Amino acid sequence: MDRQRELCDILNKWAYEYYVLDNPSVPDREYDRLYDELRELERESGVVYPDSPTRRVGGEPIAAFERHAHIMRLYSLDKAVSEDELNAFFTRVQKAVGEVAYTVEYKYDGLTVCLTYENGAFVRATTRGNGVEGEDVTAQVLTIQSFPLTISYQGTLEVRGEAVIRLSALEKYNAEHPDEQLKNARNAAAGAVRNLDPKVTKTRNPEILFYDINYMSPNVLASQEEAIAFLKREGFKTFPFFKVCKTPDEVQTAVDEIEIERKKIDVLTDGAVIKVNDLSVRDKMGYTDKFPRYAIAFKFEAEEAETTVKKVFWQIGRTGKLTPLAEVEAVELAGATVRRATLNNYGDLTRKGVKVGSRVLIRRSNEVIPEILGALLEGEGGVPVEKPKKCPECGSEVKEVGANLFCTNEECPPRVVQKLTHYCSKNAADVEGMSEATLKLLYDERNVRKFSDLYALTEEDFKDLEGFKEKKIKNLLTAIENSKKIPLDRFLYALGMGGIGRVAARDLAEFGSVEAVKNLTFEELVALENVGDITANAIRSYFENAENIAELDRLFSRGVTPFVKEKKATGAFAGQIVVLTGSLNSLSRAEAQKLIEDAGGTAASSVTGKTTLVVAGESAGSKLEKAKKAGISVIGEEEFLKRLGR
Repeated sequence: MDRQRELCDILNKWAYEYYVLDNPSVPDREYDRLYDELRELERESGVVYPDSPTRRVGGEPIAAFERHAHIMRLYSLDKAVSEDELNAFFTRVQKAVGEVAYTVEYKYDGLTVCLTYENGAFVRATTRGNGVEGEDVTAQVLTIQSFPLTISYQGTLEVRGEAVIRLSALEKYNAEHPDEQLKNARNAAAGAVRNLDPKVTKTRNPEILFYDINYMSPNVLASQEEAIAFLKREGFKTFPFFKVCKTPDEVQTAVDEIEIERKKIDVLTDGAVIKVNDLSVRDKMGYTDKFPRYAIAFKFEAEEAETTVKKVFWQIGRTGKLTPLAEVEAVELAGATVRRATLNNYGDLTRKGVKVGSRVLIRRSNEVIPEILGALLEGEGGVPVEKPKKCPECGSEVKEVGANLFCTNEECPPRVVQKLTHYCSKNAADVEGMSEATLKLLYDERNVRKFSDLYALTEEDFKDLEGFKEKKIKNLLTAIENSKKIPLDRFLYALGMGGIGRVAARDLAEFGSVEAVKNLTFEELVALENVGDITANAIRSYFENAENIAELDRLFSRGVTPFVKEKKATGAFAGQIVVLTGSLNSLSRAEAQKLIEDAGGTAASSVTGKTTLVVAGESAGSKLEKAKKAGISVIGEEEFLKRLGR
C-alpha cells in the first residue's frame, strides 16, 4: 500500500507537469511503466485511492444524464460589442461603488462546466445548464487530466471552467477520423463532454481551463486575483493571460492586447471578460435576474464573408411571425460551412438592398445562424423579394404588425410544430431527445397537434417511423413520461403565453398553482416586476380562451403534474414570501436568497399582495416604498441576520 500511495503521488505530479504546466519532466514510456505497475497493485489490493490516475479511464456508457442543482447559480455575462458599451459599464460601476480595480481575462469558446469538491476530494462535475441546475457529466469529465482529484482546501467548493478542444487537437482528430469530421472546436468540446459514452470524451482529448470560484465555504478569498492564484496553487489549469487594471484605460489596453494575440493562440476565443476585482465590492453590486452587475464580456467583431443569395424563403415561428431566411452559396465562416443567413423582417431585407442574386456580406457571431449585413452592390442586378400577402405554408392571410408580418392561422403547420418544440425544450418540459425534426414527423404521420397529444403516444406510434428503433423509442417514451412531473415555473413557460419568458414564469409560479395564476386580475399581474400591460393582457387572454382551458384539462388528465418545490415547514421564514431590496453588507443577493429558502421561506423578486416581509439593505428603492404603502413588514440587515441566528 505504501508503494501504491507513492505511485499515485508520482504519477499525479507528472500528469500535472504534462497537462497543466505543459512542461513534462519524464518521457511517456516512463509514465506508462509506473501506471501499469499501479494498476496491477490496485488489482491485488482491491483498493483505489480517490486521487488515483486510473480513475480517469473512460468507463461504460451511461443511459442518460441526471440533472443536478448547483450550490450557487452560475450566471451568464452581459456583453458589450463597442467601446461605448464598455464605457457605459465602467460608468455604472463607478456610480454604484466608485473607482475600483478590474481584472481582464480571455473569454473562451467551449462548454461551461462546474466542478464540486468536499473535504478536499472531487465529488462531481456538471454542465452549466440553465444556471440553476445542469447535467451531471462526472463520468465524462473524469477522463480529462487538467484538474486535480484531491486538493488541500477542505471546505465546500464549486469551481468553474470552460471545456475546450485545442485547435491543434481538433486538426489531429479530424486527420485520424476522416469519416467523422468535427466542424469547429466549440461544438466538438460540447459534444465531447455531453456524450453518453465517456470513452468518446477521452478520444476527443478535451481539457478544462479554469477561471472562477463559483462557491466557497468557508471563503478565504478577497479578490479575483486571489481566486486565480488559489486555482493555480491547487493544481487547476488556468490560461497564462491575466491582468489587474487600475483604470478603464488600462482595461482597454488589455482588451486590445487580447484582440491581437487571440489569433495566435491554440484555443478558440471570442472576446475578453472584465470583472471587478474586489469580491466585497461585487457583493454590494449584486445581480440582475440574468447577469452579475460587476462583470461584462467584451465581444470582438465577428467574422464576415461575402457570398451570393440563391433564394429567400419565409420561416414561421410559434407566434406566427414570418422571418425571411436566405439560402446562400456555401461559404466557410468562423469554422463552419454556412448555407443560410437570416434577416430580421421584410423592412430589414429591403433596407439592406437584398435581392435574389445579390452579392452580400454576412457575419457569423457566437456560432449562431449568420446575419446578412447588406448587399455589396446595392441596386445592381438581382430579383426583388416580394412581400408575402398570404402565408407561404398554409395560404392564410398575413397581418402586418409594426415591422413584422404574422400568419393569422393559429393552426398553421410550422407554427404548431414550433409551439410543440418550445414545449419540449430544455427550459420548459425538457423532453430529452424530442427534436424539431421528430415533432415535424409526428405532426405529419401521427396527427400530433397539441401538447397533450404527446402524452397519448405509445410504442406502436413510433414503430413504423423512419429512424426509430427499439432503444430510441424506449428513451423517448421515458423522456415523455418523466416530463409529466414538472416545476410550475417551467410549465407556465412551456405553455407559450405571449410575453412570458423564464423570469416572468418564475414570478407567476410564486402564486403556487396554475389555478391561482388563472384567477389573477390584470391589476395583480401588472404589479409584478417583470409583467407589463401587454403581457398581463396576453395572460388574461390565454386563460379566457376555452380551448386553452380544455387543453390544460387534457394535460392534467394525462398525468402532467406541475409542482412547486416544497418549502421547509420549520425555520425562521417558514411560510413567508420574502423580497430583498438594496444591497447587504455581509451577504450577496444570491447567498441571502438561499438562506431564505433554507429557512423555509420563498425568495421573491417583486412586492405583491402575497409578500409577507421585505428585507431592506443599503440604497433600497421603489420596492421599499411599495412595501411601506402596502403595510408590509420591513426589516433591516441586522434583524435579518438575527432571525437566521447569524
